[in-house]
Formats: sequence, structure tokens, C-alpha cells
Amino acid sequence: MSAEAENPEKQPPDPPPDPRWKLLVFYLCFYGFMNQIRPGESFITPYLLGSEKNFTKEEVTNEITPVLSYSYMAVLVPIFLLTDYLRYKPVLVLQSLSHIAIWLLLIFGTSILAMQFMEFFYGITMAARVAYSSYIFSLVTPSRYQRMASYSRTSVLMGVFASSVLGQLCVTVGGTTFTTLNYISLGFMSFGLLLTLFLERPKRSLFFNRSEPVCNGTSPSELDKMNAGAGDPAWHKAPTWKNMVFFRMLKELAAFIRLPQLRLWSLWWIFNSAGYYLILYYVQILWNEIYPTRDNRKIYNGAVEAASTLLGAVTSFAAGYVKIRWTLWSELVIGVVTAFQAGLLLLMNTTANIWLCYVAYILFRGSYQFLVPIAIFQIAASLSKELCALVFGINTFLATVLKTAITIIITDKRGLGLSIHPQVYVYFSYFTLLTVVYLSASVYVAVKHNGCRKPPEEAPPKELSMPVEDRGTELANLEV
Repeated sequence: MSAEAENPEKQPPDPPPDPRWKLLVFYLCFYGFMNQIRPGESFITPYLLGSEKNFTKEEVTNEITPVLSYSYMAVLVPIFLLTDYLRYKPVLVLQSLSHIAIWLLLIFGTSILAMQFMEFFYGITMAARVAYSSYIFSLVTPSRYQRMASYSRTSVLMGVFASSVLGQLCVTVGGTTFTTLNYISLGFMSFGLLLTLFLERPKRSLFFNRSEPVCNGTSPSELDKMNAGAGDPAWHKAPTWKNMVFFRMLKELAAFIRLPQLRLWSLWWIFNSAGYYLILYYVQILWNEIYPTRDNRKIYNGAVEAASTLLGAVTSFAAGYVKIRWTLWSELVIGVVTAFQAGLLLLMNTTANIWLCYVAYILFRGSYQFLVPIAIFQIAASLSKELCALVFGINTFLATVLKTAITIIITDKRGLGLSIHPQVYVYFSYFTLLTVVYLSASVYVAVKHNGCRKPPEEAPPKELSMPVEDRGTELANLEV
């Protein structure tokens, strides 16, 4: 039984919900949907390589695209902190302004430097996604976190799907040029900025703006609730630098690092997500290499992105119904999925059939999205809400550092400057190495389990199945 359940008298009640919370949640979900309507996004690479911009493959691969990884790493931590300190809305405004800057640079920029700035602003928009995924939880009570998380994630996925379908229909059926598609995207992003301005700024946030409950009725942090049995909870104490939430969270986190499942799934998040996003960044260049058509109507990037988004949503949903002993089978499941991804990368890089490459990419994304909710819930199972945010922030930052290091060495012209096919062979080798590590770990776990088994075998502890506790649910919005 949790500490708060044992000591209910020590805990103030949850804040009373805003009577307008349903309207506020609906508006935020509508904003999340509209903010994804960027029909030109699936066709940025063919636009840059086509006659409208006429950049070379080497310029796009080795000079323009790498800036995205550098930008994302540079702004991730500042935006993560500013999101909470400024209470979400200003960062969402910054994200909308960055989206507008992206499409203005795509339309009017003509130099490599302009496209590098475009990638810089794209990195800001990626880092700022945390503001949307966190905002919704300031509007509702903790008892509604799980349902609200599903609403916000669904709105984003529906937006991505609608955007991809719209872009493909415009190109294939309507014969729309990529430049016109970019103007349409700019219009939607301008409307998104207008929607952002009407978002209500929350009065509280997770770390920096946790008001005293005696003053306005807001609830204490989850970390305070965890320490409810150790004297007066932290929300009764005067705020000092020694009692800052990050210092207290780091102390708590040190005890959790020793948990095997937390370590395993955090390592998976770091290493596999780094490889996954590198593929996403460069796959359109691979498609152009395999099928270098100048007929825009025969470019099906939008349809592929729509299909991969839909499959990702289906596999994420299906993962919630997988009930196995994760303490015993996690390494094997991760190893098998990673091996499957490595095989798909080899197929993508060796086939001359663009449709086969498309299918392999869709399956690659779907297999990754299958493991994302499992990783989220396995990590969140033993952590408070604040510690979840800290762990995922650290994992994402380390993954970004690794991704940036690989980009500098493999892709950047100041490093090896490899073209797209040798790059994908490197990523294939990377996933193959991860497969060997995971499968070796699964063998070790199985041998250790059989060696430690005592007759009569004790009943296994109750395993985690999805959906799980509310405290980790909001983190499912971090991946789109």
C-alpha cells in the first residue's frame, strides 16, 4: 500500500477541477490536431532535391539534414526547463513561430545556410513537443490523467494521419506543386499560431510552479506524497535551494537506478530511439536514391507516412494487451524486435523496388511503436510523476547526444560524409550489434532464472499490464 494511502491525513485533497475543463481539453486537443496539419512535410526532401530548389543529394545529406540533430540537442534541455518554468503556453507559442519560420525558409530560402536555419527551427519544434504533452495534465485532476493522455495522443496521431493523406491527395490527385503545398502548410501553421494565442496559461506546473495547497488548493507533488511518512511533507516547508525539487528528485532517482527493468528499458530508449530517428531523418533521401522520379504524382511519401502512422497507432494499442512476465522476457522481446528492424534496414538498403522499401519502412516504424508504450509503462511503474519526467528527459537527452555523435562521425561532411546507402549499412550494423547484446542478455537472464528456481516454485509477482497507473500515462504523448 502506498504511503499516501496509509497516511491520508497528511495529504491535502486534489485541486478542484476547473468547471470549464472539458471545454479546455477539447480546445487543446483541437489545437493538437491542427498543429499537425503540415501536408508539405512528407515531401520536403524531394522538394529540396527537385527543380524548385535544386540542391544536390550530397548537400542535403551531409550539410543540411545533420543540423537537425545538432539543433535538437542544443535546445532540448533549455526548452524542457522553460516549458515548466514558463507554464507551457509561451513554449507552445515559440513552437508555432518556429513552424512558421520553417515554411517561410522553405519557400523563400535559396541557400544552404537558409536550409540549415530551417533545420534549426525544426529542432526547436521537436523539443517543444513536451509542452503540449504536459499541458493537458495541468487542466484535469490526477484521476483523469489516463483518459486525457489517450485523448491528446489520439488527436496528434489523427492530425499526422490527416496531414499525410491530404498531402498525398494534393500531389497525386490534384497535381499540386511542392511549392504550393508549402504555402498550404504555412497557412495551417499561421492558423495554429492563432489557436495558440487563445490557449489559457495554467497556474501550476510540474516542477517550478507548485503553489502551496493552503493558499489555492493545488495538490502537492507526487514526490512529496512518496515521502509522506518521513515527517512533515516537503510542501509544508519554506522553499530553499537545498529543498529544490531537482535536488530531491536526484536523491530519489539514485535508489531507483538499481531496478533491472528501469535500467533495461532506459537503455533501450537511449540506443534504439537514436537509431530509429536517424532512419526517419534520412529515409526520404534513400527513397529518392531508389526511385529518382521527376514526376511528383508518382512520389508516395505522404501515403507511406500515413500508413506508418496508422500501423504505429495499431501496434501501440496492441502492446497494451500483451501480458507476459516482463522481468523474464523483456530482453528476448527487445532482441527479437531489434533483429526484425535490422533485417528491415538491410532489405530497405538492398532492394531496387521502391514499394518493397516503403513496406519495410512502415514495418520498421510499427515495430518501434510497439515497444514504446511497453517501455513507458515499465519505466513508469515504480516512479512518481516527477521522477518519470526526469528519467524520460535524461533518456531523451542521452539518445540525442548519441544520435548527434553518430551524425558527426558518419553523416557530416566534416566527418566521414557517407552517402545514403553506406549510412544505412552502418545503421544496419548498429541494430545488429544491439540485437546480439539483447539476445545475449536474454540467455543470461534465462540461465540465471533456471539456476535460482526453487521447488516448489513461488508464484510469480503480479506483472505489469497495460493500461497501468496514471502517473506514467502522460509520457505516452512524447512519441508521435
